[in-house]
Amino acid sequence: MPRPDFKPVRAEAVCITGARLLDPASKLDAAADLLVADGRIAKIGSAAGGGFEGLRIDGAGLIVVPGFVDMHAHLREPGREDEETIRSGAEAAAAGGFTEIACMPNTNPPVDDRPSVEFVRRRAAGLVTDVHPIAAITKGQRGDELVEMADCAEAGAVAFSDDGRPVEKASVMRRAVEYAGMTGRPVISHSEDLSLSDGGVMHEGARSTRLGLRGIPSISEEIAVDRDIRIAEYVGGRIHIAHVSTAGSVRLIREAKARGVTVTAETCPHYLTLTDEAVQGYDPNAKMNPPLRTAEDRAALWEGLKDGTIDAVSTDHAPHSSEEKNVEFDAAPFGVIGLETAVGLLLTHGVHKRKLTLRELVLVLSVLPRRILGLSEARIREGAGANLTFLRPDAAWTVDRDGFFSKSKNTPFHGWALKGAAAGVLRGDQFYLAP
Repeated sequence: MPRPDFKPVRAEAVCITGARLLDPASKLDAAADLLVADGRIAKIGSAAGGGFEGLRIDGAGLIVVPGFVDMHAHLREPGREDEETIRSGAEAAAAGGFTEIACMPNTNPPVDDRPSVEFVRRRAAGLVTDVHPIAAITKGQRGDELVEMADCAEAGAVAFSDDGRPVEKASVMRRAVEYAGMTGRPVISHSEDLSLSDGGVMHEGARSTRLGLRGIPSISEEIAVDRDIRIAEYVGGRIHIAHVSTAGSVRLIREAKARGVTVTAETCPHYLTLTDEAVQGYDPNAKMNPPLRTAEDRAALWEGLKDGTIDAVSTDHAPHSSEEKNVEFDAAPFGVIGLETAVGLLLTHGVHKRKLTLRELVLVLSVLPRRILGLSEARIREGAGANLTFLRPDAAWTVDRDGFFSKSKNTPFHGWALKGAAAGVLRGDQFYLAP
């Protein structure tokens, strides 16, 4: 199946009739018509679009929610445009139901100064999905010298992270948390002790022993999570923990929040739906960092989402070419793509299995990621800017990597049958409805 063309449309006026409108922040959950004109929500109510000329959409079976945000994606531009570009990543995001994404800085060269932050913003201009750059914590992501944080923040960086590698020196992380606090931006921690995980390719346990693969122990993550929480607590700063994968990390974050530490956290759909059992066939698309953990860890992540210990779900979208990924498991790079499967997985394995409500789904994909990154609120109320995601919660579909808008196809979910899908996005006057 060839890669489809991406075809958003511009419309001065859009009327969605009879949809369910759900916005926790506005305390809205009702069936109503919704009229968007000149990029803003003009009217909510019965026959909102009566007598107008524009794009009319039958909202039967549709849920309209505040636009989803993926606060952790890798877009590979500059340096590996064969794997993903800012444009192709934004298109994949829109197809997956995201109106905004934040992209990590581990490109080639890294996003570690004002010109590189401005480059991302220029390349993203005019796209239906807004792309927010995250700047590196250290120059070249080498872990030694801090970037000019104020300069990067002024240029548009929404956070700082050396994701892909941890900041190994505690003294450097301490200064990063202190200086980032002056800019109002969070530090996003890739929590990993390399002395414990170095050379590992999957979760350390009975299964890694049986498969003959070197393991990455859960304490590699947990020791680093504990260190960064303690740094934030000591200096009175804030820290965001990326891609949480273990029950121990959930416990540490829960305890820190109870003490009043300003810590937030995210996990990813693959940690919520897979375990290290997926590595059984040596599929390199089941190789990621942190690795897939145990069923007990997975249960703890769902519990952490439910009780608010984990604030957000991000994709950690990590494109790799087939030439790189389709090799021996040991030699394959870490990472999987996720922009086009995240919403379907969360609806199928979260909402439909009663692990999350739809309201909670909107909180972890829209409301809370915006608060963490300091992004403008997306609200469903008259006068607000149009920033909307459309869901079809009962749509049945099968994941087909050959139909992705992403340039890369490295998904562990190819062939999965899902119930619930993103149906499109509306941002300003740009509209995309999934085929």
